[in-house]
Amino acid sequence: MRVLITSPVFPPDLGGPAIYVPSLARYLLSRGHEVGVVAFCSDPNPTGYPFEVFAVTRGPLPIRYLKAFWQVFRRARNYDVVYVNEHLALFHVLAARLAGRPVVIRIMVDGVWEIAHRKGWIGGDDIVTFETKSYGVKVRAARLLQRMWWGACRKIIACSDFLRRIPIDRYGVDESKVELVYNAYHGPSREEVAQTREEALDALSLDPGRRYLLTVCRLMVWKRVDGIIRALSGLPEEVHLLIAGDGDMDQEWRALAAELGLADRVHFLGNVPHSTIPLLVRAADVFVLNSEYEGLSHTLLEVIHLGTPIVCSSVCGNPELVEDGENGLLVRPGDDEGLRAAIGRLLAEEELGLRFVEEGLRRAPKFSREATFPRVEALLAEAASPP
Repeated sequence: MRVLITSPVFPPDLGGPAIYVPSLARYLLSRGHEVGVVAFCSDPNPTGYPFEVFAVTRGPLPIRYLKAFWQVFRRARNYDVVYVNEHLALFHVLAARLAGRPVVIRIMVDGVWEIAHRKGWIGGDDIVTFETKSYGVKVRAARLLQRMWWGACRKIIACSDFLRRIPIDRYGVDESKVELVYNAYHGPSREEVAQTREEALDALSLDPGRRYLLTVCRLMVWKRVDGIIRALSGLPEEVHLLIAGDGDMDQEWRALAAELGLADRVHFLGNVPHSTIPLLVRAADVFVLNSEYEGLSHTLLEVIHLGTPIVCSSVCGNPELVEDGENGLLVRPGDDEGLRAAIGRLLAEEELGLRFVEEGLRRAPKFSREATFPRVEALLAEAASPP
């Protein structure tokens, strides 16, 4: 089987698809399939991969999507199936269908919510609220387009049960067409990251006399890093926050930290290499994910596998990974006081954190490549077969 995969991000850029796509591509190659990747990527010529990568570099978004359309249309004829990993997939699906190739799409978000949230069309409504309401003509038109591109796909893979229900319940997609396949962990095991916390701190040149919170995410408004910064203001002075990632809210959140007098305790690390993330996780006392939206977080999977206590928001796919009081603490989105209390509890109760880590490790095999990738392979093969 020949598979062309599309991705909205690719290494060296951070993001879940930048982890998932190379890992799945390698798996498919190991199974004897041929793979190519079309990806949005800051590196115009990604190298070092056992498959061909066709990069669409940064620039104005409409131009990038037109370039992606051309890349997919041009190359899809050489493949049996196109596997689209995109939030806004119209051009990718259209290109593949015009090239006469079947499409499987993997959804990580309701793409209409993401663009409507960015553009201010919905007054800041979170995705749960969005799925229950009707809005103006722009949102109605975007929903119609999304229903069309979902309809043009042979299969839809949803990475969480929360996401699986959206095409079915909101968009009327036939339930048999939408498959739940959890995201998988793609990094080193806890045993392979051999550094102790102290060694990780030393390797990262971090002060061993401090306590560290860590968050890893794109700096988009719905990631609510501002809530973590505000929560930090009520925690002891020796507690610092490490923020790995870049994005639209970088300058605004730097300004917030300065405004709250926390500029020396909030460290914006930028788009750090993937190879550094395990060290950061190992160095952290508590990992915090405060987003208003997550499909099924690759970063949470990594933290679970590497063994750092977690506090995260109780939204969307997060409760499918973290059960409150069992392998982490859940906090209502927007509850800065609750977030501060949960972080403070884990900083104070070391035994509780250790118990959460062990329970997370016990549940981890459910989210392994061995558990999930064969299902993806089977769905791609099904789609590639004549109807």
